[in-house]
Amino acid sequence: MFRDRGSRLYEVLQQVRPLVLNSARVVEASLRPSGLTVGMRAVLEVLARHGPATVPAIGERLDLARQGVQRHVNDLIERGHVESRTNPGHRRSVLIALTDAGSDMISRVSEDELQHLSGMARDCTAQEIAAAVKVLRALNRDVRQRALQLHDHRGNAHARRA
Repeated sequence: MFRDRGSRLYEVLQQVRPLVLNSARVVEASLRPSGLTVGMRAVLEVLARHGPATVPAIGERLDLARQGVQRHVNDLIERGHVESRTNPGHRRSVLIALTDAGSDMISRVSEDELQHLSGMARDCTAQEIAAAVKVLRALNRDVRQRALQLHDHRGNAHARRA
């Protein structure tokens, strides 16, 4: 039972790895005309979904190191897509917020992506897609928890890449 279950979940992970890589390639190519990178797009999406946040909070949501997020934020500030604001909760840590231009940009990018996605996986029903989301959320939660346990157990930071 556990071997079969583990094997089936491993099959899911085998599909996720190339999906992530190929998705990044497709998104990168579609972003090229806008001058955004995949990382910059991810920061814009976090801010659009969750509102102004500190760089460490954005990093936490994306499972990225603060330094990598800071580079993306600096590039986005340079392009006028985000701005830093005073943080009433902390004297030294500023909040990063979308500008109108940044909000427009992530809206256009997201609409384009949703339009392309709507034509994919046509052989899957809405229920099958919902089941896939449920399985992937559970795997993401449990694998992330395992990574955090390893971090705590070994006393080392778990690997994060920007």
